[in-house]
Amino acid sequence: MSELERLREENAELRRRVRHLRGRDSPDLRYLFVITYGRSGSTLVNGLLNTIPGYVVRGENSDAVYHLYDYHQTLLTASRRGSRMALRERTNAFFGIGDFPEQQSLDGVRRLVLDTVLRPPPKTRVTGFKEIRWYQPRLEGYVEWLRTVFPGARFLVNTRNLADVAASKWWGEGDRASTLETLTQLEERILAVAEGLGDAAYRIHYDDYVDDPGALRGLYEWLGEEWDEETVRATFAVRHSY
Repeated sequence: MSELERLREENAELRRRVRHLRGRDSPDLRYLFVITYGRSGSTLVNGLLNTIPGYVVRGENSDAVYHLYDYHQTLLTASRRGSRMALRERTNAFFGIGDFPEQQSLDGVRRLVLDTVLRPPPKTRVTGFKEIRWYQPRLEGYVEWLRTVFPGARFLVNTRNLADVAASKWWGEGDRASTLETLTQLEERILAVAEGLGDAAYRIHYDDYVDDPGALRGLYEWLGEEWDEETVRATFAVRHSY
């Protein structure tokens, strides 16, 4: 085997490895995240989304992805504590942090979440997750970061009559009035974030669609998917969550 042939084989092998590592990180993949709170009907919504061909929207991850945001922002902030030259000095307490590779971190987070949380199988067109823990102190920044990590990401906001939510067993412990106030503040903040997203966000309301699945027709239009009322009704007939 000639040196040129050997180098070509090594190059081909490296390309195969790169394709394997980035197999889930496709530029054609689209992202959808469900923003809501507990006992809002979100598991039913998630089940419905997963009936759409090519959709794999995972359930809750206990807000684990937010910790990746915190990790990235902590390093980014530290990297801007002083001049890059000063941060390259071995005598500096933050030696090396000035060269924090921001884009590499963002790309690495995306691949990590794709490979460990989302795990979209072949032929997936849209992936993401639903979460009920959107009460972070830096919610606006977190959502904007998600849009940076997952290009073109869109957000489905699911709400429900808050008095009914507060009365549920999941929220039932403690003072009802205090719980309702907490939920009201949480929903107001979520809706404010959604408003700032413009067309990248869409709101649905449990009390609108639970008795009239046709109320979700607009959601399908927003998603760019074909309306399938038969599948929607069949999904609603199956108990989701608890």
